[in-house]
Amino acid sequence: MRIVFAGTPEFARIALSALLDAGHEVPLVLTQPDRPSGRGLKLTPSAVKQAATAAAIPVCQPRSLRLDGKYPDDAMLAQQALHEARPDLMVVAAYGLILPSWVLTLPTYGCFNIHASLLPRWRGAAPIQRAIEAGDTHTGITIMQMDQGLDTGDMLLRREIPISDQHTAALLHDELAAEGARAIVEAVQALAHGKLVAVPQPQQGVTYADKLSKLESPLDVSQPAHELARRVRAFNPVPGATLHLPGIPEPVKVWNAVALDASCDAPLVHGASSSATTSADPVADVAAGVVGAAGTAAAAAEAASCSGAATNKNATPGSVAQAGPDGIDIVTADGLLRLLELQKAGGKRQPARVFVQGWQHRP
Repeated sequence: MRIVFAGTPEFARIALSALLDAGHEVPLVLTQPDRPSGRGLKLTPSAVKQAATAAAIPVCQPRSLRLDGKYPDDAMLAQQALHEARPDLMVVAAYGLILPSWVLTLPTYGCFNIHASLLPRWRGAAPIQRAIEAGDTHTGITIMQMDQGLDTGDMLLRREIPISDQHTAALLHDELAAEGARAIVEAVQALAHGKLVAVPQPQQGVTYADKLSKLESPLDVSQPAHELARRVRAFNPVPGATLHLPGIPEPVKVWNAVALDASCDAPLVHGASSSATTSADPVADVAAGVVGAAGTAAAAAEAASCSGAATNKNATPGSVAQAGPDGIDIVTADGLLRLLELQKAGGKRQPARVFVQGWQHRP
């Protein structure tokens, strides 16, 4: 099958490689323009472009695909390239550009999208991070027939995977990328054999995964500890969760943290402040209304042992209860958030036991 591929980051590259390994012909790849990267801001090709170039596949990098948009010349060149490619299908994965109707209808079988959630939950730009942040116990991949809406097209195939309390966005991304690659190969094979069935998305259970913002980085210590721990994992590696600690002028990035329960009781040691301003056929299951993606883990399942912790039940949220080799314990609304791995601005990532050794103002 002749497949035009549209994608940009590593998540998409893995899917492209899987399609090539499965023997499909890819006459054209669309990807975002090269972007400045690194300390020298050198123009760097996307992961998908690098893979396409290595496989000697022609690459098209329009800034827009809208013929009536800001870059009509780019769109017209892309249109010509797509017509010449004569695709049976377009596969889209984390491409980053809106596909106008002329693109959606050009391939014989339209456009399939690899979406990193169990639709209709978490439509939008950041489904991986929002699933972790919300405490979902499961997520997955949906292969979707694209339409003009925001991730509203019919579902063609769904694959579910569990979310553990150890998953960061980076780890879950890698698992979903691998699952997405397997799923799109399976979907294309089913299409070729006439066995692919489109199922409309249910009207119930729709949620939206808003784009990530750096404004979300500061941890609000007036929130429960288990919610903060999820945010740390959801924002690892970007945009990153941050917190102010005593004696350190810039916010510290928190790479890893766990929630402790509120059963410990010992004197408050020091004060700190937040950097805030004070199934066998999952598609059929969904069609029948059986949606399990929204399950939320209980706080107890995410809470770590209270061993080594010290706090006071009347302590102010944001106070440092303890700083030692086990971690840095921050008082929250209902317990403690133990910081396990941190990074000062301009510094390196460090485990807490190393970080506290160089922290002059630690409790």
